[in-house]
Amino acid sequence: MRLLIMGAPGAGKGTQATAIAEHYCVPAISTGDMFRTNIKNGTELGKKVKAIMDAGDLVPDELTDQVVVDRLNQDDAANGFLLDGYPRNMHQVEALDAYLKEHGRQLDAVISLDVDPELLTQRLLKRAEIEGRTDDNEETIRNRMSVYSSQTEPLLEHYRSVGIFVPVDGVGEIDEVRQRIFAALDSKN
Repeated sequence: MRLLIMGAPGAGKGTQATAIAEHYCVPAISTGDMFRTNIKNGTELGKKVKAIMDAGDLVPDELTDQVVVDRLNQDDAANGFLLDGYPRNMHQVEALDAYLKEHGRQLDAVISLDVDPELLTQRLLKRAEIEGRTDDNEETIRNRMSVYSSQTEPLLEHYRSVGIFVPVDGVGEIDEVRQRIFAALDSKN
């Protein structure tokens, strides 16, 4: 199964991604995690993206596309994957579609976790306290919400128009939201 999980920052994508990937026996691929690992390890890529992420901006498309394609080319993604944090704009949608078409594949579903933006801001501030994440302060969070709204939400309409959009209420206990996701995906296939 080839899946995307989408939602504004703090909607619970990362929390849900691992369980969804395990349920469908595919790897969970998070661009944010890949970038944070590079930052932690002090790689050249990590140095480039740290300043960008600290400002609340998105990593440039070409760099992100390259990182994702390299990951999708690994053996464990041959039979499916769950992408978290990619694509974020139409350029990335087109890059992913071109990659999939070139390999004779297509997406099965795009999960969208719907959560009120004010609730998300509070979630992210709490996460910043717990995890000590420098990219989660109120100004940065509000910028990320604005960037998400202007650049990423239009993708939801695209995926709705091609018939693979799966909206899910992202408010509630983790297991409750997870069961909604499984039910929505299972009814689609």
